[in-house]
This record gives sequence, structure tokens and C-alpha cells, in this order.
Amino acid sequence: MRRLKFLFLSILIVSFFGCEQDDYEFGDIQSPTNLVITADIQGADDDNPFGDGSGYVTFTAVADGAISYKFTISGVEYLASGGILTHRFTTIGTYTYDVEVLASGTAGIMSNGAISVEVLYSFEPPAELLEDLTSGSWRVMAEAPGHLGVHAANTFHDGVNTFPLWYSAAPFDKSETGMYDDRITFNSDGTMDYEAFDYIFGKDVPLEEDFSGNQGLEAVDGEHPFYPIEDFTSNWSISEADGYLVINFTGNGFAGFYVGGSHSYTITYQSSTEMYLKTIGFDNNAWYIKLTNQ
Repeated sequence: MRRLKFLFLSILIVSFFGCEQDDYEFGDIQSPTNLVITADIQGADDDNPFGDGSGYVTFTAVADGAISYKFTISGVEYLASGGILTHRFTTIGTYTYDVEVLASGTAGIMSNGAISVEVLYSFEPPAELLEDLTSGSWRVMAEAPGHLGVHAANTFHDGVNTFPLWYSAAPFDKSETGMYDDRITFNSDGTMDYEAFDYIFGKDVPLEEDFSGNQGLEAVDGEHPFYPIEDFTSNWSISEADGYLVINFTGNGFAGFYVGGSHSYTITYQSSTEMYLKTIGFDNNAWYIKLTNQ
């Protein structure tokens, strides 16, 4: 039988269909024009031209052709798409602040302007806090978990930064240091007495720089467990920042564990017998200390 071989050719027919392309246009690209910036100081009137002392100012920016606005206050940028921003100034006293505004138009084209505003901020610490602070002497709450802790200053958890994430001391974790016998007395005249009982505990670099040098001591993991000092006195005051109360010390005033730095301690928690404090140390880390007056 004769076999026949057939070659079947499959022909691929490609059809091309015309496509319409949409054209998108921004229209005329122009810089925002006629930028006007105004400031409304809360409580300002003829008798109180710098406001009621709350520190609140509402800024309004309007410009033709603008689609968003950015305010810069003390180096911090705030986006305000509608051109309205309420800001609180919390430096005690009457000060002049410069506020810059960028108005953004189509394709990112911007126009800028600025305004200066003179604002009064007056602050009186809560009477209850003052009464608690000046009741007895305060010590590190050695028996409590987390009485000492640390993390980077810019570390946040769930949007807050009020407890340590890197290290949190177990109860009596630092018994082999000179920290637990220290006593802090807040006097009603604004002075603070620090009783060291011969030794304090802290980071070696700020201790040596701020007090009496190395004194022949050998640091342990960057710390001096028993750094010799005499009892001393500094001043203390209360301020407010970002919605928190802050204890500020002059000179080398500190609480419990010496880290130098700002010598300002944000109160993240407070009752009549306990305080949880946070300070930014010489190393730009956030250091935490828990105190009690019991």
C-alpha cells in the first residue's frame, strides 16, 4: 500500500485592530499666584495682642491655582492640602516665629511666601504635680520591671515613644551599682538636692566630661557602676512639650542613671507615688527611668 504523506500548514492570521489612544493634558502649567498668608492668634485682642497664653495660632494660606500647601515652622514641615494649619508654640514667654509656606500647583510648580507672628505662651504646672514632686524624696524604683530602659530616640511603637524597646531592666537588675540608694528631693523653691551616698551610676563618657574626669576608673561596657561624687544641688522646673509635662534640670541635674544630654525628662506616666521619665542622652538614645517616693 502506498502511503501518502500530507503536510498540513497552519496559517496564523493575525488581525490588527485599530486602537484609539486617549490624550491627557494638564492644561496650562502655571505657578500659583497671589499667595496670601494670614495668622489668627487664639485670644488675641486689643488688650492681649499676643494671644491668651495658650500658644495656639491658626494659619491660613490662599493662592490662585494652588492645589496643596506646605508650612515650615522651626524646621518642621506640615502638609495642609486645604491651606489651613493650627499650630501650638510652647516656648514660655513672648517670641516672634517665622513661618514659611509653599503653595503647589499643577505639575509640582510652586510659589512661596512667609509670615512672622509674635505669640505669648504662658504655662503653669499643675498644682497636683507640684505637690506630688515636693512630697518626700524620690528614688529609682528598683523593685519594678522596666525601672531602667533604652532605645533609639527615633524608635516608635504603634505611633508612640513612651516605653523602652531595646532593653528593659528586670527588678533589682542593677544591684551591683551605686544607683539604688540615690535620693532626689524636689524643693518648693525650685532647687533639687541630689544625695548620692558617695557613688552614682551612669555612662562613662558624660560622667567623665561633666564631673571629675576618669578618676582612675575602668569602665564596664561603657558605664561606670560606681562613680564617686559628692551630694549636689541644681534647679528644676516644669515645662510642656508635645502634650507632655517635662522636668528640666540645670547643670548636671539628673534622675537615677546619668546619661548627660538634654537634662530634661519627659513624664510619660505619673501618679502621686510613681513617675516614668524619658530623656535623650549624650548618645541620642531615649533613656527611661522609673522613680517612686515610697
